[in-house]
Amino acid sequence: MSSKIRVGIAGYGNLGRGVEAAIMQNADMELVGVFTRRSPEQVQLLGPAPAMHIDEVGQYQGKIDVLILCGGSKNDLPEQGPALAALFNTVDSFDTHAKVPEYFEAVNQSAEPAGNTAIISVGWDPGLFSLNRLFGEAILPEGATYTFWGKGLSQGHSDAVRRVAGVKAGVQYTLPVPEAIERVRNGELPTLSTREKHKRECYVVLEEGADAAVVEQAIVTMPDYFADYDTMVHFIDEETLKRDHADMPHGGFVIRSGTTGQGNTQVVEFGLKLQSNPEFTASVLVAYARAAHRLNQMGQSGAKSVLDVPPGLLSPKSAAQLRKELL
Repeated sequence: MSSKIRVGIAGYGNLGRGVEAAIMQNADMELVGVFTRRSPEQVQLLGPAPAMHIDEVGQYQGKIDVLILCGGSKNDLPEQGPALAALFNTVDSFDTHAKVPEYFEAVNQSAEPAGNTAIISVGWDPGLFSLNRLFGEAILPEGATYTFWGKGLSQGHSDAVRRVAGVKAGVQYTLPVPEAIERVRNGELPTLSTREKHKRECYVVLEEGADAAVVEQAIVTMPDYFADYDTMVHFIDEETLKRDHADMPHGGFVIRSGTTGQGNTQVVEFGLKLQSNPEFTASVLVAYARAAHRLNQMGQSGAKSVLDVPPGLLSPKSAAQLRKELL
């Protein structure tokens, strides 16, 4: 009998593929299978595990230790999260910050009666950035926390660009404003507006005959997405878009700036620079899948967030080994 943690993947887009790749880098885990809404024979996996239809997932109770949910936060997870937490230990990357409390409650109501452990909102924001915001506030109670995102490709904003009439294809990058980061790093505790913290940069391929000036105006004045930011629009051809903008880089910083004692300035910073946002997020999910399995073995059921999980449970190493090597 295998002593490896048996993992399943629900959903096989960019994130699901990233999870499969991450499992291959963790010797204490094995992939049981991928569950998809698509026709399974159309899904080409990286390794030998089978692809199955999501409707078959219930048949794998007792055969999967942790199911990693790789659906989207807008439509998939609000339904799948509670439903699947009733059947399995789960980990997901629900990232609609404002709806986390109600999502947590919905998942908890399913997981707890079933004796399952469900860790929600895992990734880098929410996730690792959330932990660093907590560290900053707890250690420096007198101060302010600043979160900067980018330079990175924003999938939601890129979709918004592509919906503009006259746009054939396009991507959008979020860029933190260097002057704002510098002021925070200097311990100035500035009050920063949305426009002062981030810029937006768009690379757009026009439809045949479209007016560049009209398209640009439609983008930069778009409410909720671009109107509150300094937005630059660059027009390029399709070949350049495919060559230079196919990757999904991202990153950012959490900075806590505060004072201690007799007014001494202290600044704590955590930063990420990612070549592949989905692959990194997937790697975080896989580490927390290990923690979900261990928590469940300890009898800790119900919904959890990254703020509730002892960090040692993320590592394949024993507590004694971690004390010896990392303390």
